Amino acid sequence: MSLVYHAQAVVIRLLTWLYDLLQLGAVFDAFLKVVMRVTELDVVPDFIIRRGIRLLLKIRLQSMAGSLEQQLERKMAFVQELKCLPVAVQTAAANEQHYEVPTEYFVLVLGRHLKYSSCLYNNPGEGLNEAERNMLALCCARARLADGQSVLELGCGWGSMSLFMAQAFPNSSITAVSNSSTQREFIQRRARDLDVRNLTVITADMVDFQAPSTYDRIVSIEMFEHMKNYAELMRRISTWLKPGGALFVHIFCHKSNPYHFEVKDESDWMARYFFSGGTMPSLDLLLYFQQHLALQQQWWVNGCHYSRTLEAWLVNQDKFRKAIMPIFAQTYGRDEALKWFVYWRLFYLACSELFNYNGGEEWGVGHYLFMKPAAAAASKAA
Repeated sequence: MSLVYHAQAVVIRLLTWLYDLLQLGAVFDAFLKVVMRVTELDVVPDFIIRRGIRLLLKIRLQSMAGSLEQQLERKMAFVQELKCLPVAVQTAAANEQHYEVPTEYFVLVLGRHLKYSSCLYNNPGEGLNEAERNMLALCCARARLADGQSVLELGCGWGSMSLFMAQAFPNSSITAVSNSSTQREFIQRRARDLDVRNLTVITADMVDFQAPSTYDRIVSIEMFEHMKNYAELMRRISTWLKPGGALFVHIFCHKSNPYHFEVKDESDWMARYFFSGGTMPSLDLLLYFQQHLALQQQWWVNGCHYSRTLEAWLVNQDKFRKAIMPIFAQTYGRDEALKWFVYWRLFYLACSELFNYNGGEEWGVGHYLFMKPAAAAASKAA
């Protein structure tokens, strides 16, 4: 073990030296490519992978460093760039990377509610199922949901929030929007099994989605990270809300610096395979897009909750490996099944380390409640 640990330390020092010398140049890029090829063989211990991930996170933070003036200049440039982009980009790639993977896989890996987003652990003894319910209930409370409302969920995943809302508020009308036909079919089957009758599921791409009605509440759980032009998105959402209605948003974010998920080199593995076209918002990013909706309240959820969620998914993936491998063989091809089993493990490991970095105070989850002015207030302002 001491020999392995020493070898690992040498690799980490070498990575650090290459970074300092080459600033992620061609040699460092080639080195990472070799590391990934070895990792795909499923022979690298997790503790070595975790050390490498922490190094890459350190590199990421170094690239975002600078004076407060420099950071603010970058952020304002980022805000202006978003206003010039489409509402979303590479949606087909993002859909293929996650949401068209057979649902059977996620049934094995996720918790009882199939919540594919951060959960909330209120105490050390809670498991994944309890943590799912905790976050779902918290989101309902912070969205100020009440029985009898009309509610639209944008980006509903496998229906965890929509089904939870439909059951918790039986006199409400819930409409869920998914960009995946397989998700829609699954949610509809589950709704029938649960005898849920107040839920409608729509399949649509958020780039050109137009809501069929107006709503008292709009809820979005980890969908905004797939978006770009928040100015236009917020404008559209405002037209889908009734006067006095509210938008609740749950997003993962960095505490201060937003950035795109872009494939610039081999270190951008996440953008290449799991988050094409994605955005890492900063905690305050949405506050720059209040032309149509006004922020009422904002919250921060420590990233350790998300890290613990991802660790639970990783445990389940390993636990059900024998059942998952045939699913991956069917999805990616028999020759690629092992590689993608490793890639999904790396995805969970990388995200867990990211959200656990600096005690969960670097990356975490932002909650926001935006309100549309009531008709009287709007006319008075005009």
